[in-house]
Amino acid sequence: MGGFLQFWTQSDGVGRLVALLLLAMSVSAWVLIFWKGWQLRRARLDLAQGMSAFWNSASLADGHSTVSRLDREGVLVPLLQAATETPAAQTLAAQGHKESQLTRQLRDALHRVVQRLQYGQVLLASVGSTAPFVGLFGTVWGIYHALQSISAAGNLTIDRVAGPVGEALIMTAAGLAVAIPAVLAYNVFGKLIGACEAELEGFAHDLREFLDSAAS
Repeated sequence: MGGFLQFWTQSDGVGRLVALLLLAMSVSAWVLIFWKGWQLRRARLDLAQGMSAFWNSASLADGHSTVSRLDREGVLVPLLQAATETPAAQTLAAQGHKESQLTRQLRDALHRVVQRLQYGQVLLASVGSTAPFVGLFGTVWGIYHALQSISAAGNLTIDRVAGPVGEALIMTAAGLAVAIPAVLAYNVFGKLIGACEAELEGFAHDLREFLDSAAS
């Protein structure tokens, strides 16, 4: 912490801007990590409880009502709504076979749910890929600024160079400290989202087969 404070006091506007940028990236990444971890945990519980409750219901209406109470993150209800809604008359969506209409409605609803679950992944990937370079730029700029100050003082020695250069290297470490949690969270969340998507696809397939058999 002392080295970072020395870097802050001895740096110019560019160096401080880089430090503030890394701080903003870190805060945004950690806020997103905690929020998304909480969201995906609830979504997985909703999927497990909602699908079991739906197939144990006595009727489609009872299943829809039960899932609506259990589905806190809205991952199953959009599929049920899409499966039971009727396209507006005199539109292309209302034309064609009923099976094709149902497939299209379920597919579109599934895509919307998955897109909502993927929200924030771009930010984590961006922070994880750019933060090390932002920190490296801060290091390069800090070394350049320190060498300029030492050169202006006219007393260039190893002792006078080692201190400022070491302090500037803190920015590289800060960039890695920001990037590593974001990359790890991106990979973990990607795996969880993939598992949720697979369960949703299975539920959509089973729901389509059920409605097709009920209509025939």
